[in-house]
Amino acid sequence: MEEVPFIFPSDEHTAWSIMIVLYPYITGLVAGAFVVSALYHVFHKEELKPVARLALVTSFCFAAFATVPLLLHLHHPERCFQVMITPSTTSAIAGFGFIYNAYMLILVVEIWLVFRPTIAYRAKSHDGIVGMIYWCLALGCTNISERAKAVDDWMIKALSVIGIPVACVLHGYVGFLFGAVKANPWWSTALMPIIFLMSAIVSGIAALILLYLFISKRRGVAADPKCVASMARYLWLFLVMAVTLEGMEILHMAYEAGSEWEVLHELITVHLFTSYIVIQVLIGSLIPLLLLPVAFLPKIATKPKLLYTVSGIASVLILIQVFAMRWNVVMGGQMFSKSFRGFTEIDLHWYTRESPYVAAVVMVLPLIALWVASKLLPLWQESEA
Repeated sequence: MEEVPFIFPSDEHTAWSIMIVLYPYITGLVAGAFVVSALYHVFHKEELKPVARLALVTSFCFAAFATVPLLLHLHHPERCFQVMITPSTTSAIAGFGFIYNAYMLILVVEIWLVFRPTIAYRAKSHDGIVGMIYWCLALGCTNISERAKAVDDWMIKALSVIGIPVACVLHGYVGFLFGAVKANPWWSTALMPIIFLMSAIVSGIAALILLYLFISKRRGVAADPKCVASMARYLWLFLVMAVTLEGMEILHMAYEAGSEWEVLHELITVHLFTSYIVIQVLIGSLIPLLLLPVAFLPKIATKPKLLYTVSGIASVLILIQVFAMRWNVVMGGQMFSKSFRGFTEIDLHWYTRESPYVAAVVMVLPLIALWVASKLLPLWQESEA
C-alpha cells in the first residue's frame, strides 16, 4: 500500500528565511579571512604579506555586519540587548554573543596595533580636522619608537594566536547550533560544526583572492603571483577537506540507512537536486577541485594572467558553492515534515525586510565599510611609505 504524504500543520511554512542562510555565510567569510592573516603573522608565510592587512580589515568589516541578518529576521530586534543585559550561560544565542564580542575585541585591538605607526605618524603630520581624527584613532599615543614597535609586534602575534581558535569557534559554533537540533536528522550530525568551519575557511580565502585581484586591477598594480598561487594552494587544500567531510557525512547516512534515510534520500535527489547535486557538488566542488591544481603548477608562475584567471574563476565557483551549502542546510532542513512523510515548499518573502533584495544590500554593506577603511588606512605595504 502506497504511503500517503503527510505534513504536520507546524511544518507547513518554513520558519527561517534567507537571512538565516546569510548569517553563517557572512561569519564564514570572517573566519576564513582571519585565517589568512594569521598564516602571515603567526606562521610567517611571507608570500602572504601583500594580503595580510587586507585580510585583517576584511575580516573586521564582515564581522561588523555579521549580526545584521539576525536582527532583520527578528520581529523585535530591539530586544537583542537583553542578551548582554541579562546573559545566560545556558543560552545558545548568548554563547554566540560572548564569542562574537571576544572576537571583535581581538580584531579591533590587533588592527589598531598593526596600523598604529601609520596612525601616529599621520596624527603628527596632519593639522586640523584630519589630524584630530588620526589623533583620536591613535588614542593620544603617538610613540612610534623601535621599542614600542617591538612591543606592538609581540602583541600582534599573541592576538593572532588567540584569535585563531576564537575565529574557528565563532563559526564552528554555528554548525554546533544546527547539530544540536536532535529532531532534524539533516542537521543532527557530529560532523556539522567541522563541516561549517572548513567551508568557512574556504569561502574566506576565495573572497580574499577575488578582492585582491579586483583591488589590484583598480589600483593599476599587478597582483603578486606568488601570493595568489599560495592562496590558491591553501584554498584547494581546505576545499578537499570540506568536500571530503561532507561526502563522508552523506555516505555514513546512506550506509547506516536509518529510518530517516528514505526522506533524506528524496530530499537530496528530488527537492534539492539542483541546489545540492548540480550547484554544490558538480559546479561548486568538482570543477574547482580540478581547476585549482593548475594554479600552482610550476609552469603557471611564468603566466600570471592564466594564474589570475584560473584562481578567480575557481574562487567565484567556490563562493557560490558555499552559499548553496548554507542554503541546502538551512532551507533543506525545513523542507520535510517531522512526520518524515511529507515535504513543503520554501517560502521566499520578496517584499519584506527578509527578501533577497535586502540580503543583497546586506552583502554590499561590508564592502562599503572596506572601501571606507581603505581611505583611512593603508591596506598595502608599499603605500605606507
